[in-house]
Amino acid sequence: MTQPEHDVLKAAQDNLWLHFTRHSAYQQSEIPTIVRGEGSYVYDIHGKRYLDGLSGLFVVQVGHGRQELAEAAAKQAQELAFFPLWSYAHPKAAELAQRLAAHTPGELNRVFFTTGGGEAVETAWKLAKQYYKLIGKPLKHKVISRQIAYHGTPQGALSITGIPAFKQMFEPLVPGSIRVPNTNHYRADEITGVKGMSPEEYGIWAAERVARAIEMEGPDTVAAVFAEPVQNAGGCFPPPPGYFQRLREICDEYDVLLVSDEVICAFGRLGTMFGGQKFDYVPDIITCAKGMTSGYSPIGAMIAHERLFEPFKSGDTMFAHGYTFGGHPVSAAVALANLDIFEREDLLGHVTRNEPRFKQTLDDLRDLPIVGDVRGSGYFWGIELVKDKTTKETFTADESERLLRGFLSKALFDAGLYCRADDRGDPVIQLAPPLIAGQKEFDEIGAILRGVLAEAWAQL
Repeated sequence: MTQPEHDVLKAAQDNLWLHFTRHSAYQQSEIPTIVRGEGSYVYDIHGKRYLDGLSGLFVVQVGHGRQELAEAAAKQAQELAFFPLWSYAHPKAAELAQRLAAHTPGELNRVFFTTGGGEAVETAWKLAKQYYKLIGKPLKHKVISRQIAYHGTPQGALSITGIPAFKQMFEPLVPGSIRVPNTNHYRADEITGVKGMSPEEYGIWAAERVARAIEMEGPDTVAAVFAEPVQNAGGCFPPPPGYFQRLREICDEYDVLLVSDEVICAFGRLGTMFGGQKFDYVPDIITCAKGMTSGYSPIGAMIAHERLFEPFKSGDTMFAHGYTFGGHPVSAAVALANLDIFEREDLLGHVTRNEPRFKQTLDDLRDLPIVGDVRGSGYFWGIELVKDKTTKETFTADESERLLRGFLSKALFDAGLYCRADDRGDPVIQLAPPLIAGQKEFDEIGAILRGVLAEAWAQL
């Protein structure tokens, strides 16, 4: 090991506070340190190569090492490195807002830039509250979201998040958040108490739980429903057929805003520019981030229907909300260059054409005794791990701890695959490779998973 490498690893140990990390895990070992990326692969400080099976964190859509994105950032920094959007505009933010609006469904024309996804969710809830006050419905402030759903870490976004373990240390949080069942059809028997529901039946049942929650709280108090097109936490729950269509009807009936949280699902992850387009629904607000720049520079956005902007057009009304770095000129320039790559290389078409192949590669793992379910959409999939395939018996908390953190996470990484082994619901492995990936990368993912999961089962 060279002295510079030693210094970097020591700095990581002594000074860096990692996110969502048990630092005790690295008391006796070095922190894995990634130094560069190329295409669908990343390399650690020792030169070992890993297939990036999670696109960094559902982010690096166009792959690593894209020189033109780095050049776009450098060019913009030389021209205008920074200027805020507080009562002023700059060309790249205006151009990006126009370009995003051209891709959105319906009349989602107003783009409010943030620096990330949690801030976009925070922005959407604040807009919903103020909008209803401005139109004479001041009691409408509550939000409904789904169990196990993750919507971010700011105080408001965390309140909407449906993962108790992430919230307990920070309570009390923002009041007014209500939870309803999610769209995990694999566990529908347990969730509903009714055996044998078809996906369509379960989808309508789950949507109707939203209607019941609105009625229970009082329609005059509920402002919005937040839902991801494919729910991330819990392991990639796609919507059953008809779910979002019924949810749209319910929101219209009770005058509740439908917020599509697409921080992960936008920008090609499902094979469409925005996730709602994959499942044929038009929300009132979209929240997005991650893939907008493929991670080459931070940016996020709340995109709102034109009617939500109407009360702010006249008089002294102001949305008293903003972020210093929201719509940063460099990030906006990178986002525009990123969208150029999407169009030039037809990445949406690439994902759509390859989705069946990726699904089949993962479905082939169903013969393993530990694989209970394979689910997802586009380039966004989860594999649920079970103790008994017939009964769908899951692992206890202690077993899950030993399986995921004690073995799988490290074993998959050591085998050359960076992905996520997660237990924010039942134990799952999540996969979301860069959108440029193809059968070669799918085969590598499948081979590594097969070997490591077989070894995991042998250890149980």
